[in-house]
Amino acid sequence: MPEPRRARPAAATAPRPRGGPLRAAAAAAWIGAAAALTLPAAASAQDGSIIVAHGIKTFGELDYPPGFPHLAYVNPEAPKGGEISLWAFGSFDSMHPYTIKGTAASGASLFFESILSGTADEIGASYCFLCTTMEYPEDRSWVIFNLREDVTFSDGSPLTAEDVAFSYDILREKGLEDFRFVLAQQVQGYEILGPHRIRFTFMPDFPKRDLPELVGGLPVFSKAEYEASGRDFGESSMTPMLGSGPYVLERADPGRTVIYRRNPDYWGWDHPMMQGRANFDRIRIEYYADYAAAFEGFKGGSYHFRNEASSLSWATGYDFPAVQNGWVVKRALPDGTIATGQSFVFNLRRPQFQDIRVRQAIGLMFNFEWSNETLFYGLYARINSFWENSELAATGVPSAEEVAILQPLVDEGLLDPSILTEEAVMAPVSSNRQLDRDALRRASALLDEAGWTVGADGLRRNAEGQTLRVEFLNDSQSFDRIINPYVENLRRLGVDAVHTRVDNAQLVNRERSYDFDITTGSFPMDYIPGSGLKQYFGSETADQSVFNMMGLKDPAVDRLIDVVLAAKTPEELTPAVRALDRVLRRIHFWVPQWYKDVHTVAYYDMYEHPDPLPPYALGTTDFWWWNAEKEAALRAAGAIR
Repeated sequence: MPEPRRARPAAATAPRPRGGPLRAAAAAAWIGAAAALTLPAAASAQDGSIIVAHGIKTFGELDYPPGFPHLAYVNPEAPKGGEISLWAFGSFDSMHPYTIKGTAASGASLFFESILSGTADEIGASYCFLCTTMEYPEDRSWVIFNLREDVTFSDGSPLTAEDVAFSYDILREKGLEDFRFVLAQQVQGYEILGPHRIRFTFMPDFPKRDLPELVGGLPVFSKAEYEASGRDFGESSMTPMLGSGPYVLERADPGRTVIYRRNPDYWGWDHPMMQGRANFDRIRIEYYADYAAAFEGFKGGSYHFRNEASSLSWATGYDFPAVQNGWVVKRALPDGTIATGQSFVFNLRRPQFQDIRVRQAIGLMFNFEWSNETLFYGLYARINSFWENSELAATGVPSAEEVAILQPLVDEGLLDPSILTEEAVMAPVSSNRQLDRDALRRASALLDEAGWTVGADGLRRNAEGQTLRVEFLNDSQSFDRIINPYVENLRRLGVDAVHTRVDNAQLVNRERSYDFDITTGSFPMDYIPGSGLKQYFGSETADQSVFNMMGLKDPAVDRLIDVVLAAKTPEELTPAVRALDRVLRRIHFWVPQWYKDVHTVAYYDMYEHPDPLPPYALGTTDFWWWNAEKEAALRAAGAIR
């Protein structure tokens, strides 16, 4: 399988730039189509202690002032038209991404827009999109959104404060558990002040830094359409709910193809921030159950854009005629985002993983250096931090600021004193042989100490005679080449390790029900971490969140999350995040995998993009565009059909 796994939904936090603005807890905000900006002349005016603005930023001033004509990184003259075609792995049986029932199609959240949206070139900022202005006090204890009066849903019906209130209610009552948890904990309620004016009030005892962006980042659904449809929000459906975005569903063939069509009557085409965006007339996604078949489909022209995740394919596979003839472009484009935190994830609910020494031993037996040299052609770097590829990653021994944060937790017995003087945990470095003998010796000693001793059959057992059984759950044939050597190393250690292949639907169901030992997951973090930390790492979510896969319940982590959320300046935030990163890494609930700081893409030479790209998004379906003359030349040459 391509080394990076499928993307999981983004946590229910306000939009932030990290590989594209994040949508609130749904399938990732896949084209960023909701991002746009209203720019009233009085955007920065203040009325007493009440701030009236065209957006909000966690720290500092907004980069974009009122009145700018378009985003700095787009081509405002980009032509409209053509089709972008991509691929997706597995299958789908739903067009509803806000429920755990069924598997939603890739891009199923692009119908929906939010009141606020971020950009791909600014951290911690959200601008009015469905609103003209927002009002809030300096302590951000509440926010009022003054909605635009020209926004309509895709059927032409107006979007009003009633729809915003309905969307909040339905997400809090019937949405994903993560929505319900975050909204119930942090939002006190709302008040409709007029047809296009709504106020949200936040819980008094919760840090307010990110809360205006939280409620402003929720998707907005049509109340009238929902009530008329008779649907149940908690159930999957192949009929999408009505949204206000620039694309509508053209066709969905479950498990095979989904096509989105640009809506010529979209309300926002003249909006400043929609200039140079949503340029393709159609977005087509072809589904494949096998990665090798997907690559063959690309080579044969069945789809035309590929974000290549397989180092093997990237290094050896792009020698087919379309590349040799110059019809297919192969490029490495800069990626400035935080690494996804892709890793093998332990299910801490399992009894065999309660002892940290077991987790450490298993982690030692994954040989990244051998894998990178032998399997990945040296394309990747090792992940060490949950904020890898950013200045938020903990390094070396704790700074004085980190010590000040960690010391109270040490004093209370929640952390071992060694955290104050030891360097941050780094992934082990192995030799270039598959089985690293030194790692084997260290892992053996750890398991011996933990009471898992080797029996006559070579397998490790505890005092009750149970074997140390570890199942790796996997849904891809192409990932076999990575897991199988890892399993072999573990069996040399005496671990009863097995590799179980399941289809994508089984994998999703087993992960959602926490029925796994080890699976591949990811921890996509933000540059300004917010409420999503509780979803990924908080004790309250350990038995209900689709993001806290490992079931982490740690009081020190909970306390540090609160410190991060309470940070009021970048100078407070950075050491708080580093301290949290330092503690998370010491728990060893993951075996970190790999990342690269470039997008490795290949595409038929009829697509173009701004140069340079913004630092926090590739933006293929957002701000790339189609060249009609190049497509005609490819068709004339027989390169595409």
